[in-house]
This record gives sequence, C-alpha cells and structure tokens, in this order.
Amino acid sequence: MTTLPPPATELSADEARRLALRAQGFLGAPDRRAGVRGVLRHLGAVQLDTISVLARSHELIPYARLGAVGRRTVEDAYWKDTHAFEYWSHAACILPIEEWPHFAFRRRAYRDRPHWNHHLPDGDYDRVVKQLRAEGPLTATDLGGAKRTSEWWDWSGTKVAVERALMYGEVVCVERRGWKRVYDLAERAVPAALLHDDLDDTECLRRLVRLAGQSLGVGTRADIADYHRLKAEQVDAVIADSGLVPVTVQGWGRPAWADPAALATPPRGRHRTTLLSPFDSLVWERARTERIFGFTHRLEAYVPRQKRVHGYFAMPVLAGGRLVGRVDPGRDGRTLVARQVTVDGPKAAPAVAQALVEAASWVDCTDVRVERVDAPDLREPLTAELARLLA
Repeated sequence: MTTLPPPATELSADEARRLALRAQGFLGAPDRRAGVRGVLRHLGAVQLDTISVLARSHELIPYARLGAVGRRTVEDAYWKDTHAFEYWSHAACILPIEEWPHFAFRRRAYRDRPHWNHHLPDGDYDRVVKQLRAEGPLTATDLGGAKRTSEWWDWSGTKVAVERALMYGEVVCVERRGWKRVYDLAERAVPAALLHDDLDDTECLRRLVRLAGQSLGVGTRADIADYHRLKAEQVDAVIADSGLVPVTVQGWGRPAWADPAALATPPRGRHRTTLLSPFDSLVWERARTERIFGFTHRLEAYVPRQKRVHGYFAMPVLAGGRLVGRVDPGRDGRTLVARQVTVDGPKAAPAVAQALVEAASWVDCTDVRVERVDAPDLREPLTAELARLLA
C-alpha cells in the first residue's frame, strides 16, 4: 500500500456531510443553465435500472437536483449529439462521452477475460459487427433477436456477440429505445479525438479515482473504490498521485481523502427537498450512507414481499441536508400513491409532504394518497400538510 503524507485537515462529521451534499449537487443553487448534461458531468456517472415506478432511475437523478425537468429533455440531454455513452462503471451507467478514454483499462480487462458465462457460436461476433457497419444503429432484436427462449437469461448468439462487442469497446450503446439498448459501432458514435485506448491502466485509474473524489467531496478508500467499482488495490496504487488530499473525519474511524477544491470554500446555500431514487449516487454505498446520514438504505425490490421492511421501491426523502424518511410510491391513474411512508418524527412531516407533492406534479399526478404510515401518530400531521399543499 502506498505511504501517504499525514492528513493536513480535520473535518467534523457535519462538515463532511455538507461537502458530500454539495459534491452531489444537493447544496447550493442548481446550475440550471448546464441542465441535465451538467448533472451528468458533475456526478461522473448516472446509474441505469429497469425498474420504473414514478420514472426510471436515470430520470429521477436529474429531477432530484434540478426539479421538474421534462422526460424527453432528459433523454435528449443524455443521448442526442453523442454527449454520453453507456458502460459498466458503478453498475450499468450513463457516462460523459469525454470519459471514454478513461475506461480503456476496463475494456482491456474484458478482452483479456479467460472465460464467459455465455457461449458465443462461431461467426456471430463478426456477423454482428458487419451488420452494424452496414445498417446500424440497431437493437439486438433488429440484429436477429435477443433471446433463444422466453427466459430472461437465455441470450441468443446475437445478443451475446453484441454485448461482448460492447464490453470490448468495438460497439457502443447510443441510446435506450423502449428500454432496449441501441448499438452502433464505436468508430461512428464516439468522437474521433476520444476514440482510443492510448491511456495505460495507471492513467485511467488515476483519473477515475480523482473523479470519484470530486463527486463524493470526501470519502474513504472504500467509498472511492465503490464509485466506479474499482478494486481496493487499484485505488491504493494511484491515490497518492490522484490530486486528492488525505483528511480525517471525526467519527469515521478510517482514513479519508477529499477534493482540495471542495475544501477551499465552505459549503453553503439552499438544500434540496426531494425524493431520491434508491439508485442515486448519494446513497450508492450502504456503509457510507449510514456513516454520513445515520440512515440504513436498502433496495428491497429483489427481497421477497414478506421480508420487506420499507417497501418495493422505497425512496429516501432528503430535506435540510438530512435523510428524514422513506416513501414507497406507486400510481393509480393521476394519483400518486404513497403505499408506505416512514417519517423521522413530526418535524419531518412537512418535508415529506412537500417531496410527495412536487414529485406528483412532475409525473402529472394531481393528487396524493397515503396508504400506510409506519408510525400511526404521524399520519395526521403528514396528511394535514398534504391537504394544505394540494389545496
């Protein structure tokens, strides 16, 4: 492990929390001129997921920071004029197109991978690339079919081939159409100045560690590694030269690093009040969320119904720089349904109500209905505030 200089800065837990909120775009006036593309570049990665309740996660991310923004506007900001590409980062993520060269280390690792979970029939890879060259952009269905059977995991040779080409970097996802990936050749989709794997692994990792530190504001090694799913030893190898500076944070009990630009000015300004996607990068790492906010966050969509505590798609509620509750949402016509609500005390009820009403307006709902509140004595203040806001 690299020997680092002793920390020069000691932060309180509250200062670290505020640095994190500003770095993630939740503290201070949002940059509306930069819009969704500005949010993407600020965060460095926006996670994709198939679940859609109020909206898909990659739509909820800019909404949480900018407020009501049209869903078509969101899609155009990501995909129009090749401002972004989809690749494996924290998970399947939308990434700023200028970061293409910095994922060369991952593309090389995939090319060198000794085995795969899916068998690729002879000739399918070359056929898919040839078809994309002649006809692209295309979905897997356009290319000949995504599955051999109705089972979700039973990919066709075509799907295996095009996904492998995506991982290798020969093919890129240029948009999502009806949630299907639309593939094209990287040589067509990626600007020529960026279309290279010239950077060695060390340069790539140094850049991604620096970006993670900037997007987090302050973080431990585990926090930084998790942001783009790097290995701990990869972080250790480059962090001393990443531009991040070592700090200590009261109560964290482990070394941390911060973005020096973030330390230069104290975080101040207006806090956002909003529902957060469970896939929001503010709450990606469970241990970090507990450390910073004292809030246990767990997506329960893949947990059997009888074992769920907070609901299928429980969305944390952010207000005043704190996580003050959860809402498991649904829709019934033009009514936003709060199937299950957790409120962190009566003082948080107005913020939860505000977040619900704003989200309802964004998804074109005109009413909010609360079905269950975990603490029954908080139901009345919550519903009273909802009635006031909806009047």
